[in-house]
Amino acid sequence: MPQQHLVRLFRERIAQLGNKAALRVQQDGQWRAIGWRTLGQAMDYCAQALIRAGHQENEMVGIYARNMPEWTQADLGILAARGVSVPIYPTSTVEQARYIVRDAGIRILFVGEQPQFDQALQLLESGDISQIVALDGQVSLRGCAAASHFQTFMSSGNHGPSEQVLRDRETRYAMDDLLTLIYTSGTTGEPKGVMLDFANLAACLRMHDDRLEVGHDDVSLCMLPLSHVFERAWTYYVLYRGAENVYLRDPQQVMNVIGEVKPTLMCSVPRLYEKAYAMIQAKVADAPPLRRALFGWATRVGVQVVEHRQSDHAISPLLYAQLWLAERLVFRKLRARFGGRTRFLPVAGARLADEVNLFFQAMGLNLKYGYGMTETTATVCCYEESRFKLGAIGTPLSDIEVKLGENNELLVRGPTVMRGYYNKPQATAEVMTEDGFLRTGDAGDVDVQGNIFFTERLKELMKTSNGKYVAPQLVEGTIGKDRFIEQIAIVADARHFVSALIVPCFDSLEEYARSINLQYHNKAELLRNSRVVEFFERRINELQKELAKYEQVKKFTLLPRAFSMEQGEITPTMKLRRRIIEATYKQEIDAMYGAS
Repeated sequence: MPQQHLVRLFRERIAQLGNKAALRVQQDGQWRAIGWRTLGQAMDYCAQALIRAGHQENEMVGIYARNMPEWTQADLGILAARGVSVPIYPTSTVEQARYIVRDAGIRILFVGEQPQFDQALQLLESGDISQIVALDGQVSLRGCAAASHFQTFMSSGNHGPSEQVLRDRETRYAMDDLLTLIYTSGTTGEPKGVMLDFANLAACLRMHDDRLEVGHDDVSLCMLPLSHVFERAWTYYVLYRGAENVYLRDPQQVMNVIGEVKPTLMCSVPRLYEKAYAMIQAKVADAPPLRRALFGWATRVGVQVVEHRQSDHAISPLLYAQLWLAERLVFRKLRARFGGRTRFLPVAGARLADEVNLFFQAMGLNLKYGYGMTETTATVCCYEESRFKLGAIGTPLSDIEVKLGENNELLVRGPTVMRGYYNKPQATAEVMTEDGFLRTGDAGDVDVQGNIFFTERLKELMKTSNGKYVAPQLVEGTIGKDRFIEQIAIVADARHFVSALIVPCFDSLEEYARSINLQYHNKAELLRNSRVVEFFERRINELQKELAKYEQVKKFTLLPRAFSMEQGEITPTMKLRRRIIEATYKQEIDAMYGAS
C-alpha cells in the first residue's frame, strides 16, 4: 500500500527491476525498450540538469509535447528535483500556452516536436520563458542559444555538484508538496490550474490497488494524451506496479499498432469503442446470411453469459458449451483486433452507450467503465473486477464518498480531491461545500448497492422554449455512435425543438456514395444532395427511437469540416465549446429554425 513519495517509490522499482523494460516506443519501424535502470538515470540527469539551469525547489516546469518516453523522463526529472510538472496540450495555440506559462510562472519549457518548438520560440521571444528543451532529437533548434535537445540537456546533468544538491533536496520531499498543476480545458471561461499533491497521488495508487490487479507482466498502451489526468495518473500506476508502458504519439494510429503491441491494458475514451462497434456492425450487415446468423447467435450467447455473471447465476453446461463454440468461431477473432491479450480496458471521459458496452463485454473484452475528474486525481468510481451494472459508471473507490446535492449533483469527498485551483481562491470556494465535498457539476444518482449513475452535465443542460430539459450528451451519444457520424453538436436551449449540427464521417459517406453511383464534385455538393440528406434522416430517426419525443432531433445540418481546436470549437479533451460553435454556425442554426 503506497504511502510514500512517488519518486521514492520509483527508486524502489529501479533497484528492484533493473534492466526489465519500463518503457517501449517504436522508432524507425522497430520497437525499442527502455529499462528501469536507464529510466532512473534519465530521471536523475534531468533533475540535475534542471538544477544546473537554475531551477528552484517547488518551481513550475512545463511539458508541451505529444506522448513519448521522454515525456515521462522529463516529468520524473522535474519531480525528482522537487519541482512541479505543468502539462500543456500539444495541440494548444500559442495564446493558450502563453496563458498557462504566465499563470504558472514557467521559465523552463520541455517541448515535443517542431510545431511545439516553433510556438515555444514565440514565447521565448516575448520573454514569457527563458529556456526550451526539445524532447525529440529531430527538432531544428533554429540557431536558438536558449534551446537544446533533451539528450544534450541531460548530459549537462552528469555533474557532481548538481548531484549533491539533488540528494539534499531529496531529504525535503514532502507528501504535501505540489506534484502537478493541470489546467482544465475551459469549455466556459478561462482554464483553471488544478493543484494535485503527492498525497493525492499516493491515495490514488492505494485505492487502485484495492480495485485492480496489475503486475510486472502487464503491458499498457499509452495512447491518450499524457497532458490529461486520465493517462497521466494511469501511467504512474502502471509504472508503480512494475508493468511496461508503450508510447504512441498519434492516437489515430492505435488500431494500426495494437496488433503489434498486444497490450494487456489500455486507457481510452468511449469514442474508440463506438467507432469500432459501428464498423463491426457495418461489416456484419454486408456479410453473407450464414455469417450474419452465426454472428447474431454468438452475440446472444455472450450477452446471456454476461447477464448470468452479473446476477451471480451459475452458467449451465449447455450455455458453457455454446460459449466455448462462440469463442472459437467469433469472439477470438474479434478480440484479435485489439491485440488478443487484453485483461481489462479502462474507459472514461464521456458517456458509453449501454449497447456498445454490452456488446464488447459479451465478446469478452473487459471494458472497465468509470468516471473521474482532474479535480479528483482521475478515478472517482469504476467497475469492480467481479461485477458491474449496465447503465452505471461503477462504484466509488475505497476511500471515496459520493452523495447527491442540490439538483442531484454528484458531490465527492476523499483523499484524492484537489488542494484547489492555483491563484483562484474564489473559484475554489465555489466548488467546495462547507463539509469538504467537491461539486462535480454533474448530475446523477446512487442506488442501494452503491452503483453511481451519470445523467447529465448540469452546466450543459438545455431548456427548450416548451420548458423541457434536454441533456445534450445523451442525445449526442445516442446518435453519434453511428459509423456515418464523426461529430455532433445538439442545439436546443430556448428553442422549440432539438436540432443538430453534424459532421459526417467522410470515409464512410464517400464509400456509400460510390455504392449508389452518386456523382459529386466536392464535399459541399455531396452534403447538399437530397439522397444523402434523406439517408441521414432515416439513420437518425432509427437511432433516436428510444429517446423521448422532446429529445429527438427534428432538423439537422451536415457540415463539410470538423469542429477543431484551432477554431476554438473543441477543447483538447474533445469536449464541445457550445457557445463558440453556436456563434460560428449561427446562420445554419437560424435556417433550421426558420429565422431570417
